[in-house]
Amino acid sequence: QVQLVESGGGLVQPGGSLRLSCAASEVIFGINTMGWYRQAPGKERELVATITSAGSSNYADSVKGRFTISRDNAKNTVYLQMNRLKPEDTAVYYCNVNGRTVVPRRSYDYWGQGTQVTVSS
Repeated sequence: QVQLVESGGGLVQPGGSLRLSCAASEVIFGINTMGWYRQAPGKERELVATITSAGSSNYADSVKGRFTISRDNAKNTVYLQMNRLKPEDTAVYYCNVNGRTVVPRRSYDYWGQGTQVTVSS
């Protein structure tokens, strides 16, 4: 069972920046996607950004141009650089890793515990 640990959350003023990190306890094998989701009070969890093992990234329209996702496979880590933060970005941010391998044939879906991001003056 892979464990994911998020870090880097906190309180920041509107227009500020934060960088979130998510470290996996072991190497992530196979075809996979690492990503960030967020959930604000009273709202459903939503996708923020993803990056595949091939390096392709995808962003929610609400964060496009402000956030950048990246990964370092040598460190089993995915990052989310968050710039020009807005109050509506306030949420608990969750790290996710999902994918599949052929040998052995299996699929997996792991979640972190979440890290709080608060954007307020």
